[in-house]
Amino acid sequence: MKQLKVDAIKNGTVIDHIPAGKALKVYEILSSHFKKVTTIGMNLSSKALGQKDLIKIEGKEITTRAVNRISIVAPSATLTIIRDFEVFKKTEVHIPTSIRNAVSCPNIKCITNFEEIETKFTRVKSKDVSLRCDYCERLFTLNEFEV
Repeated sequence: MKQLKVDAIKNGTVIDHIPAGKALKVYEILSSHFKKVTTIGMNLSSKALGQKDLIKIEGKEITTRAVNRISIVAPSATLTIIRDFEVFKKTEVHIPTSIRNAVSCPNIKCITNFEEIETKFTRVKSKDVSLRCDYCERLFTLNEFEV
């Protein structure tokens, strides 16, 4: 089996364990935040997931707002901050209990889509994770959001 070698990054962020096929959506979320060297690996082998995607961003640590948006697309991802070629911090991405101003409400009649109001969603635990808009009070599954 042939393998492609990807260089280590000196300083930056690695987003690993992205569900296969979701890397471009995660990249879209991040692309407005950086103009740095980026490596995207798609459909890579993973013992835990079978297949996964991966993104490496040289010279940039991503914001909490970006992590919240990523959590909607890839709630099982891991985030690793690299400093001087060493792992500085590694965390799992989780959907927070409250998400502010990270995504728009999918309900086209919600007041947040007409007024300059910060959006706010609250995570609701059920069989599948859902988010409830604090304004229109509608419940949405993660795949209903435009991220």
